[in-house]
Amino acid sequence: MNLVESIAVVFGIGSVWLNARQNVLGWPTGLINVGLYTLIFFKGQLYAMMGLQVLFFAISLYGWYQWLRGGQQHAGIAVSKIPVRLGVALAAGSLVGAAGLGWALHVHTGDQQPFVDAGVSVVSMVAQWMMARKYLETWWIWIAVNLVSVPLFLVRAEYPTALQYTVFLGLAVSGLLQWRRSLASS
Repeated sequence: MNLVESIAVVFGIGSVWLNARQNVLGWPTGLINVGLYTLIFFKGQLYAMMGLQVLFFAISLYGWYQWLRGGQQHAGIAVSKIPVRLGVALAAGSLVGAAGLGWALHVHTGDQQPFVDAGVSVVSMVAQWMMARKYLETWWIWIAVNLVSVPLFLVRAEYPTALQYTVFLGLAVSGLLQWRRSLASS
């Protein structure tokens, strides 16, 4: 077991656990996780996932701010449902972005699974932004991402990361239920 990957897993699980509970400390723990995974994915030649970590870093800073100071009164934001038009636009953009990035990775890099790498990366970026905005539907997307990611990392024999995404799957279900309760009580 790789020590760096194991540390990244601990911080990743902690981050999602905290985010599911709407605890703002999920964002700084996530920053440590994405920093470590940038190195891991570079070494593993998963270039889109590596680049995704850089974007996750920026989105994590944005989410940290939104959860602390976003909203009309600058007192943080509450869980809400995504506007339908925005949801459709994000879905369409994700499809186009994943196809384009997958093609580029296939043609221009030695990426081991270019279309899976691109799909997981683009959809994860959208889901992370949705989490920063506290859209309830982010959890459905994370469930789907985790269902794809677990077998991806098992096939690559990256067992600590596969375990992390298995835990993420359970945490995504928990987050969905907790955020639904939060939305219903507001």
